[in-house]
Order: sequence, then structure tokens, then C-alpha cells
Amino acid sequence: MTTDDVSALVAEVEQQERELVLPRFTHDDAWRLGSLLVELAGERDLPVTIDVRKGTQQVFHAAREGTTPDNDSWVERKVRVVYRFGASSFLVGLRARAKGRDFSEQHGLPLQEYAAHGGAFPVRVEGVGIVGVVTVSGLAQADDHALVVEALRAFAG
Repeated sequence: MTTDDVSALVAEVEQQERELVLPRFTHDDAWRLGSLLVELAGERDLPVTIDVRKGTQQVFHAAREGTTPDNDSWVERKVRVVYRFGASSFLVGLRARAKGRDFSEQHGLPLQEYAAHGGAFPVRVEGVGIVGVVTVSGLAQADDHALVVEALRAFAG
């Protein structure tokens, strides 16, 4: 992927984050969003772990056949990136790549605790900001991210 490709992808993900802002986000909403992701994954037979949080509370968690406890570790590491940087884990990683840097070297953060790989997306509420995180783990990082974006678009729809 060229620098121009990475820059275009950064702009696309930034636009997704501006566009995918919800009017509210309750525990019931978190459950519905997680259930929608499970449904999409089931229709496609995707081996993914799905996690939805409101604040720091895990409100929804599901692991489909083909996942392992390692996926739970990836979820935790991606969620930490969203809360620390206020952006999707994919965007944070892409921004580092756009600068020709490695995320963990750039920020001096341990790989065992932070993963700037696609799949964790901030849940934003109008006039409030980030109130939670929705995460998928199990596919290639761009596919994890795309599945979350697809579900958020349908949910917000």
C-alpha cells in the first residue's frame, strides 16, 4: 500500500467517524448493536469475537465458533487504543503508517496492552462524545473494521 493509499484510507476512516454519531446509546442499544453484529457474522459464517461497551462496562460479548481466548486479548488491546486516542483502532494505526512509523514505537506503548489494528470503533453520541466502544476481532484488520462500520451504519440507519 502506497503512502497515497494510506492517506486516502485515513481520510475515509475519519469521515466514517464523523458520520457515525448516534443520538443516544443505552445498555439496550449496546445489546441490539452486538446482536446485529452476531447476526451479520452468522449469515457469513465469520469466526469473530464481538464486544460492545458503554463506558468501561462490557455490556455485550459473544465469541463465535472458530475464535479463541486470544481474540479476547485483541479486543482488550484495541479497546485501550480507542479510549486512549479517541479514535478507532484502525485509524490510529493508519495514522502511524501514514507517517512511516510503527504505532508501538511511535507511542512507546507495550504491544501486550495496546493494538492499533482495525476492529474497535468509538461509539459517539451527539453533543456528548465517546460513550463506548464496539469491537470485532477474528478477521483481517480492515475486515474487522468494515464489519463494525457496516453494523453501525445499519444500527444508526
